[in-house]
Amino acid sequence: MSTPAPRRRPAAHRTGAVLAAVVTLALAATACGGTTKDSAKDDDSARTSGAKADPGAKTKKGLTVAFLPKQVNNPYFTVADKGGEKALDELGSTYKETGPNSATDTSGQVSYVNTLTQQQVDAMAVSAQDPGALCTALKQAMKNGVKVVTYDSDTKPACRHVFVSQSGAEALGRTQVQLLGEQLDYKGEIAILSAAQTATNQNTWIGFMKDELKKPKYKNMKLVETAYGNDDAQQSFQQTQGLLQEHPKLAGIISPTTVGIKAAAQYLSGSKYKGKVRLTGLGTPNDMRKYVKNGTVEGFELWDPAKLGALAAHTAVALSSGQITGRKGETFSAGDLGRFTIGDDGVVDLGAPTVFDKANIDKYRF
Repeated sequence: MSTPAPRRRPAAHRTGAVLAAVVTLALAATACGGTTKDSAKDDDSARTSGAKADPGAKTKKGLTVAFLPKQVNNPYFTVADKGGEKALDELGSTYKETGPNSATDTSGQVSYVNTLTQQQVDAMAVSAQDPGALCTALKQAMKNGVKVVTYDSDTKPACRHVFVSQSGAEALGRTQVQLLGEQLDYKGEIAILSAAQTATNQNTWIGFMKDELKKPKYKNMKLVETAYGNDDAQQSFQQTQGLLQEHPKLAGIISPTTVGIKAAAQYLSGSKYKGKVRLTGLGTPNDMRKYVKNGTVEGFELWDPAKLGALAAHTAVALSSGQITGRKGETFSAGDLGRFTIGDDGVVDLGAPTVFDKANIDKYRF
């Protein structure tokens, strides 16, 4: 299968994108559990290849950094990647974006990784659709000298140098349950409307959601189903309808995906369930503003996707400049975002999510 060449945005477009990318907040996390101490050491060795970091190394210019989101026409990734584009412009390096049009095209994403490796880009920032499917291709990229950063959704730790996480996975999973619990007074049947079944970040959050629900204060809340809308608006809309038909006593829905929560809100707002079935999860203020104001949604949360993309870009440049290798404890500067420290399994956290409701949603425009 031939793979389309990555599209390079012209300078004039990049300038417009920079202005358009003054955005803030969304939400995601890592899926790097399940390793033993020995395997973690192996992963660390695979990522760093014995290299030593030089924090004082000069930041390289003229690098080529490619962004490979799960889906190029997804509004969330458009914002995130524009944040990366802006950061690379400021760092004096070149931005590319490429990727599939479908959030479930795993084989297509592998093809794009292979193409970028053949093109000898200096670094790539990848939002992994499947934690295992990309590993072989990403390892080959690293063997060829490409610095690999994952952002938003991780692969296996041995298959990249650093994962840039929106926030700690545990915090993201638990806070969504906490929000819905407060809205429901901790009573009733609930469901989860996720993206793809293989989405690393979604599955990690859902794992922490289920663990949170085991706490005594949730004894009267019951998770009855997890549905998948594949980050497609129509499928997510239909899945919401199906959940409500299948579970007539459903009291609340958590959708940890910006596409899913918007589609669910659209369905609820035009149905008899508006104001009766609570909805929360991860969304953008611009998508959710009208649903908060018309009473469909009480509150939801997110991090800043533009800042996530910018941090991914800074991380890629720091790796390419030799300032970091991906080992725990290494630190690097990310411009106006501040200074960051690499944690366990080569993970860097952007920060805590923000909760949006009627009181503050008009303060945010993204």
